[in-house]
Amino acid sequence: MAVAFAGMKRAVDVVFRAGCPDCRANFELGASALRLAIGATSNTTFYSFTCPECGVAVRKPAGERIVELLTGGGVRTLRLHSAG
Repeated sequence: MAVAFAGMKRAVDVVFRAGCPDCRANFELGASALRLAIGATSNTTFYSFTCPECGVAVRKPAGERIVELLTGGGVRTLRLHSAG
């Protein structure tokens, strides 16, 4: 069955609603405009993007549900490792 779907691509690009805390603009971003960093704790798990309106780098905390939505939508993910 996997072979039958091997060449298929996503029919609809996923978009995410976001807002900038600096300029207060609201907008939609594609998965390629977001980055997700998963750390060892909820304090070190976040997503980031650059505001398309003002250009500021935005970083917001990501709880379990946000992580699930972003990874399911194809956002590139970085797993952070603790120095231990």
